[in-house]
Amino acid sequence: GSPAVVYTKTSSVTRHSWLRPLSHQAPPVKHRLPCASRSCAIFYQQNMSKPAYKIADISLAEFGRKEIILAENEMPGLMACRQKYGPAKILKGARIAGCLHMTIQTAVQWSSCNIFSTQDHAAAAMAKAGVPVYAWKGETDEEYLWCIRQTLIFPDGKPLNMILDDGGDLTNLVHAEHPDLLKEIRGVSEETTTGVHNLYKMFREGRLGMPAINVNDSVTKSKFDNLYGCRESLLDGIKRATDVMIAGKVCVVAGYGDVGKGCAQALRGSGGRVLVTEIDPINALQAAMEGFQVTTMEEASKEAQIYVTTTGCTDIIMGEHFLNMPDDSIVCNIGHFDCEVNVAFLEKNAKEKVTIKPQVDRYMLPNGRHIILLAEGRLVNLGCAMGHSSFVMSNSFTNQVLAQIELWTNSNKYPVGVHVLPKKLDEEVAALHLDKLGVKLTKLSPTQAQYLNLPVDGPYKPDHYRY
Repeated sequence: GSPAVVYTKTSSVTRHSWLRPLSHQAPPVKHRLPCASRSCAIFYQQNMSKPAYKIADISLAEFGRKEIILAENEMPGLMACRQKYGPAKILKGARIAGCLHMTIQTAVQWSSCNIFSTQDHAAAAMAKAGVPVYAWKGETDEEYLWCIRQTLIFPDGKPLNMILDDGGDLTNLVHAEHPDLLKEIRGVSEETTTGVHNLYKMFREGRLGMPAINVNDSVTKSKFDNLYGCRESLLDGIKRATDVMIAGKVCVVAGYGDVGKGCAQALRGSGGRVLVTEIDPINALQAAMEGFQVTTMEEASKEAQIYVTTTGCTDIIMGEHFLNMPDDSIVCNIGHFDCEVNVAFLEKNAKEKVTIKPQVDRYMLPNGRHIILLAEGRLVNLGCAMGHSSFVMSNSFTNQVLAQIELWTNSNKYPVGVHVLPKKLDEEVAALHLDKLGVKLTKLSPTQAQYLNLPVDGPYKPDHYRY
């Protein structure tokens, strides 16, 4: 199994055990935490006496509410869902625990899925509105897990029966610590590539205990949030953190998936000379055909001054790469977890570490050169900036809402496994965002629809179509 509370410690960097293999395995969950055990009873008792919320500063609520109002105007898909489904109270009875970046776009019992991503004014606004929120910017790993645990039992004493996740930490914690809760959970909707990989792995290994909807692979999520969102928020994070000039500098993008494509476009658009590293020959060929030089990190680290990891994998930038880098190279991650960059090497081997400002650390290496690490190797766009813009997140969160509605109202259609939303719903999400951009959509005539053998109102593409 993948125990949720066993840690692997490397220097001063702590990572949750499910993010990387351990040299030993903890005892199976059933031996540690039987369903009717005393520890379960203690857990329920502790949750009933938990605080109504835990955030950084409730006085920020008014500011957060103003920002949320602005965000609403940029989120037509979500507002349409509110108008369409709100009056019917279609999710009545659902106790949804969310583990998602706590920003002005997410507003429900809630914890953040990243220790640095919380926007404290947004959390304050939600807390003041009566939403149980457990999130603040700059949590420790222990506080992070504490926050997630607070969302498992609701104020009425009943446990969660739906999960909305980003990265899989809430899903993993429930499976590992409280498998007794699984029988009441109708499903989980997962936001990210990393979390989806985790779900498929759990299902293959026979460990997944609930239906899951893969929101990440909805076209209106992966081809918009991952690509267009990162294309704007990456530079926002780098610029706020360092104010560095991109133009003329050699930049490395590790990985050329949707996130990597957006990052490479952004850096090139600002005048950067972009190198790409990639394991997949198809993605590598795509990068080459777009005019990017594709090489290895070993070669790229000898000349590049800005490094961005986008892979969702581990051990992308290692100690030997740091030692190759020019002085004051900037290193950041926009994949998901902090295991893409070997921060432990820097913590262990640096002769000096200077915190320039929050989320910007300068390490002096044994060779006398310096590395500037952003957001401690975690998500740079959320740690050093405000994350993606509201409009593109409306795509993603509309998918999340529809996935939660599907799992709650049509649970009999979704056995234990990993599912995707129907193509028709994907097209509906896109359509909800067109008016905001002034798009005028062409309509098929009956003759054209017959010629193409398509419904006049869609869906227009088969499931295997690649956009």
